[in-house]
Amino acid sequence: MVTITVIGTGYVGLVSGACLADFGNSVTCVDINIKKIEDLQKGIIPIYEPGLESVVARNSVAGRLFFSTDIPGALKKNTVVFIAVGTPPMEDGSADLGHVEAAARDIGRYMSAYTVVVDKSTVPIGTGRKVAQWIGEELDKRGVQVPFDVVSNPEFLREGSAVQDFTHPDRVVIGSESGEARKIMKEVYRSLYLNETPYIETNLESAEMIKYAANAFLAVKITFINEIANLCEKVGADVRDVAKAVGRDGRIGAKFLHPGPGYGGSCFPKDTRALAHIGRDSGEPVSIVEAAISANDRQKSRMINKIEEALGGAGSLKGKTIAVLGLAFKPNTDDMRESPALTICEGLANRGAKLRVWDPAAMKEAAWRLASIQDKLFFAADEYDAAAGSAALVLLTEWNQFRNLDLSRVKNLLTLPYFFDLRNVYKQEEAENAGLKYIGIGK
Repeated sequence: MVTITVIGTGYVGLVSGACLADFGNSVTCVDINIKKIEDLQKGIIPIYEPGLESVVARNSVAGRLFFSTDIPGALKKNTVVFIAVGTPPMEDGSADLGHVEAAARDIGRYMSAYTVVVDKSTVPIGTGRKVAQWIGEELDKRGVQVPFDVVSNPEFLREGSAVQDFTHPDRVVIGSESGEARKIMKEVYRSLYLNETPYIETNLESAEMIKYAANAFLAVKITFINEIANLCEKVGADVRDVAKAVGRDGRIGAKFLHPGPGYGGSCFPKDTRALAHIGRDSGEPVSIVEAAISANDRQKSRMINKIEEALGGAGSLKGKTIAVLGLAFKPNTDDMRESPALTICEGLANRGAKLRVWDPAAMKEAAWRLASIQDKLFFAADEYDAAAGSAALVLLTEWNQFRNLDLSRVKNLLTLPYFFDLRNVYKQEEAENAGLKYIGIGK
């Protein structure tokens, strides 16, 4: 068992802390947010993530998982400290390292024995060296010498399946030049090591680059199939057949070849912009990533035009009510950060439409994220309430409950029979058999 402190109880910190405790370690999650810590001590989970509540409860009862605002106390007693704080984007796209620096300086102020400091946050290449520098500066101020090593251990968590991803990862990346630190990290992940999870051992910079490269590649892949889908619409091809055949190529793979209204969330938009900024700063622009960022923004706007054109062209949205199903950027989360729904809902409203919206988890989040159009927004009770009296139904997020709609009922509830399936959940024939005018992506 390794004694661990996790600084930050946001999405990455909370999932990581709970799952590390589930591996048999003793974990203390610390945060300066008193209310959040008090709620966690009561078993109240601040984010929507399937399976997380039970993991937190199980390990809290077992005495392996603790929550505290006593950062100095936690840092003095634990061998491994994970930095899992936010790195929000700044105006130029670069990552704001203010929270990382604050955490590193706290470690330098309070640690009392050899410590392995682990960067879990997504950080620009070179941050691990800066963390070591910040810790060293605080130790110098104290006039003490306490040994420590810095490790880069990036996370690869998908919202909606984060617990499964943490406990059954494709790989564990450990970036460090210290043999002792690598040995301790393997103890931290001992249960995965015994399950023969692949370990990638490398240096700090390579580990930091791995996270950005992986997310950027996936974002580019999504953008690629979206652009192919748009081209399919012009030339008479069906993107679903194209994607299926292309995905059968073992060199390409079928994952992330599902066209839609654009990618969103807390990772892909932020990480692609950060990588693009790093490339420009280094004099080696990553032009394919730059192009994906621009194309993704266009894809979201394209959906607004697609809806308006189908309903009659410029000005046709004025006075019409549009039903929107799905506000979170993906299913099984309440996260609306950079969600295509934000751009699309605001765009439809700004062109004169009123909106009836519904999402199984993100309604509370939507109340403030869509505050700018609140006078044109109605929060429905469910998917059928959203459709009632609307001129068109727009499916934006492929929640499971939206995959089996009673399409005949939907047709009877709409004033016009338009169904915009922007995730290609349904087959055109089944929608048309129910009397709906079906508009998908890439067909």
